[in-house]
Amino acid sequence: MSIIDLMAEEKIQVGLRNGAFDHLPGKGQPQQFEDLSGVPKDLRVGYTVLKNAGYLPEEVQIRKDMVTLSDLIRCCTDDEELRRLNGQLRAKRLRFNQLTEKRSIRKSRAFRKYRSKIFNHLHI
Repeated sequence: MSIIDLMAEEKIQVGLRNGAFDHLPGKGQPQQFEDLSGVPKDLRVGYTVLKNAGYLPEEVQIRKDMVTLSDLIRCCTDDEELRRLNGQLRAKRLRFNQLTEKRSIRKSRAFRKYRSKIFNHLHI
């Protein structure tokens, strides 16, 4: 164990003795663990921090919007509304393509490696 591990363990033990963990939210209930198997091990901590902070990259948000718009288009029966939704979808696709080209995401090795997992996760 490193010195940091020892210090952390000592702080935990002191907290246990002082009752610092006695009234935590969710005590006595099963924990809900998120499946991070689709995220590379070296990116999991960063992914979790960003997710907990509510951060969603713009291209991911746009992709989610595109899925929602596609679902709405499939269900739409009003011609005027259908034209409006198709216009929004075209604009989202254009913005998504601009972002991915600008950031060269599509050219990156990581994107190519995880593209199908990302799209499957978003149900695209």
